Amino acid sequence: MPAQTAEVHAQPAGDDRIKIWFRFVPREGWLPYDTEGLWGTVVSGDTARIDNVPFLQDGVAQGDVVRFHTDPEGVRWARERVVPSGNCTVRVLPKPGGPLGRSARAVHDKFAPFGIGGEVFSDALPLVALNVPASADFAEIKAVLETGQHEGWWHYEVGCGTDRWWNA
Repeated sequence: MPAQTAEVHAQPAGDDRIKIWFRFVPREGWLPYDTEGLWGTVVSGDTARIDNVPFLQDGVAQGDVVRFHTDPEGVRWARERVVPSGNCTVRVLPKPGGPLGRSARAVHDKFAPFGIGGEVFSDALPLVALNVPASADFAEIKAVLETGQHEGWWHYEVGCGTDRWWNA
C-alpha cells in the first residue's frame, strides 16, 4: 500500500496560521502515512512555531520552532527544529478491551490533573496526542503512563522527549 498524507488537524475559520509539512518513512505495521501537516505561526521568513501536537512525526513538539522551505507549489516543508520548546509529545492509544475502552475522553481525563491537553486522531482511531509542557511533573506523568500500560488501559509512545523527560 502506498504511503499517504496525514492531515487531521482542521484550521479554525479566520486563522492566519500556516501549514508546515513533515516527511518521514512510515513505520511497518502502523498508519500508512509518509507526511504530516502541522499548523504553525510564522516567527521569521523561514521559521514557524508549531501550534499543535504531532500524531506521527517524531522529534518535534508543540511550541518548537522549525525552519522550513517553500517548494515551487507553495508547500512549506520542515527542514529542522531550530528552537526546542522543552515540551514533550506523548501518544496514547486506549486498548479497546481495556478498562477505558476506546475512550479518548477517558485518556484525557487521566492527564487533566496535570494540565495536559492534546488532540484525538479520529473516532475510528482514538489515538490521543498529548502535549506535555516543559513545566509539567514529568516523573508523575511517566508513572501514570506506566501504570496505564501495565494495567491494560493503553499503549503509549514518546514521540519527542527532552533530556529532562528521559531523566525524570
